[in-house]
Amino acid sequence: MKKHWIMTGLAVAMAAFGHASLAAQEAGVEKYVSPWKTPWDYEGARGAEHWSDLDPAYAPCNTGKEQSPIDIRNAEKADLPKLRFESKSGTIRYVINNAHTIRVNYRAGNGNFLLVGDDRYELTQFHFHHPSEEQIEGKAHEMEVHLMYRSSDGKVAGVTVFVNPGGANSTVEKLWQHMPKAEGQQEAAGVEISPAALLPRDTNAHYLYAGSVTAPPCTEGVTWFVLKKPIAISAKQISAFAELYPNDARPIQPLNGRVVKQSR
Repeated sequence: MKKHWIMTGLAVAMAAFGHASLAAQEAGVEKYVSPWKTPWDYEGARGAEHWSDLDPAYAPCNTGKEQSPIDIRNAEKADLPKLRFESKSGTIRYVINNAHTIRVNYRAGNGNFLLVGDDRYELTQFHFHHPSEEQIEGKAHEMEVHLMYRSSDGKVAGVTVFVNPGGANSTVEKLWQHMPKAEGQQEAAGVEISPAALLPRDTNAHYLYAGSVTAPPCTEGVTWFVLKKPIAISAKQISAFAELYPNDARPIQPLNGRVVKQSR
């Protein structure tokens, strides 16, 4: 009996910290747990202007000085390092609806890398926004993809890929076929994709700025690479996402003296 209560307490504690339960791990299944202890929204009483009031951990959202997204204007031309992407095709486990976007997570050792100069980042996840969060000269795109990377020493890099209406994207189609309509995750057994399908052919033309993650807790220290060239997905694919999330874009944040650079 004592052992039973110890194991039960351990499972509850692990769930509280966003980990799968012991039983789920033993079964090889990852139980969905919300990434957020404290709920939030983009609008209303729990909207972006109130995020720091909801949870002390969200304080940077309204007090930070290097927040994202931004409206990119008058970017300085500079000799920026080229962006090199090493992408490989592989199976994914789940398509996740975390109540704010559609997301796919990657485990360490997945072999998908962003290389910038001497820095090497591995893909951790990608997700979508409608409309785009970053803007160029006050203009938003229909959607955007955020591909998030992390280096071995903990540095975080985000890559923004703008999305415009056009031809259907076969990788997005695979994801949408397994897209949960409510918060949770859907198993995507046998679904094989490459993150390269979410990147434009030209990845060298880009903007660079220092920012944050765009959802609570709004952690700063993220290096953002905003690609100038968009990708296309079909209007039907855009509508399918917009039915779930007509607006999952955080409002534009002040620059506070930050300098945005762009590749020559």
